[in-house]
Amino acid sequence: MTVSRTVVPGDWYGVLGDNVIVLLPPAAKARVAGLWETVDEGAGFDEVLDALISDGLRSLPGFVLVSGDGRDVKVVIRGAGEAELTTKDGQVVVSGSADTTWVEENISGVSSLRVRVADGDGAPYTVGSGLVRVASVEHPAAGASAPLLDADAIAVPVEPPTPTPVERPVEPPAPERRARILPPDPQLEPPEPEPTPVEPVVATPPVAPIPGVPVPVPGPPGGAPYDPLTSPDLAVTPARTRPPDHGDAHEEPSRPVARLIFSSGEVIDVDRAVIIGRAPDHGRVDAGDQTRLVTVPSPHQEISSTHLEIRPGTGADLGSAVATDLGSTNGTVVAQPGLPAEDLRPGIAVQLVPGATIDLGEGVTIQVTRE
Repeated sequence: MTVSRTVVPGDWYGVLGDNVIVLLPPAAKARVAGLWETVDEGAGFDEVLDALISDGLRSLPGFVLVSGDGRDVKVVIRGAGEAELTTKDGQVVVSGSADTTWVEENISGVSSLRVRVADGDGAPYTVGSGLVRVASVEHPAAGASAPLLDADAIAVPVEPPTPTPVERPVEPPAPERRARILPPDPQLEPPEPEPTPVEPVVATPPVAPIPGVPVPVPGPPGGAPYDPLTSPDLAVTPARTRPPDHGDAHEEPSRPVARLIFSSGEVIDVDRAVIIGRAPDHGRVDAGDQTRLVTVPSPHQEISSTHLEIRPGTGADLGSAVATDLGSTNGTVVAQPGLPAEDLRPGIAVQLVPGATIDLGEGVTIQVTRE
């Protein structure tokens, strides 16, 4: 369906698709071409919002996103901007926020809207879809009777001669936008099967173990069969792909290797994998059933739901804790003693030195100490 809008010229960029309207400030000029390509290919609300925040909110001082979805109109505004929507129950006004996040509203029964981001002094004109410079956008165009965005979803109801109910398929919920977990390293070789245990040599007096005779590795507590691919003591993150060594010198320690002191006052010992985020889920990572989940506050949702993993190290990292960013949206910063702060690369494990500080954002920090 062809749509039309009334546009007042201005300094902002307007990306106008059939079902999506995006307004960006002049400082975001470098993003405009790529965003228009995304919208022109028919991307929906979630895809466009992901493209907007892909480089983090700090580099995007403001934006407006309006999209028709089902029977609702979704409005997201950050920074300067205001949307006036006409519904059957009256006017609804959504204003942007000067805070570090955005304002998001779902409004039902919308018949028209006007989005304003600046004062314009040019003559209004009518346009359909495209890339234009704007101060405000009115949809549908003044005097037009076209419904807003999705004709079936949010048009003003009209009595038909013979009403015919229409059943719409229920779409599954969209996946969470924040956390992106890296796939396992395809070069990671599975460990060799356990060697067959050899009967011990009995001698008097006792003698040293015979070189070359493998030492049997016991199975996990409870008598469950030992599986070298899934047992917790052999789990590794994608970043550290050292093959496990079944010798005693490389077994995962039974005592904590570090202690985590959160800015909230909570204290956690690292004696197993610890998954940290605003709504952590051990099912999102291959960490076994013994994973400890730690929820931290994130009122502005800048901390991803499954943000960071800290676990006892193995191999060369044995006896230390290692941290891995799990593809968080806004990243993780680690400051090691005597070294400048660094951003963790997603999926790359970094050994933590006692005295290190981890910054997840929104004032949430973690101090690493010895147990």
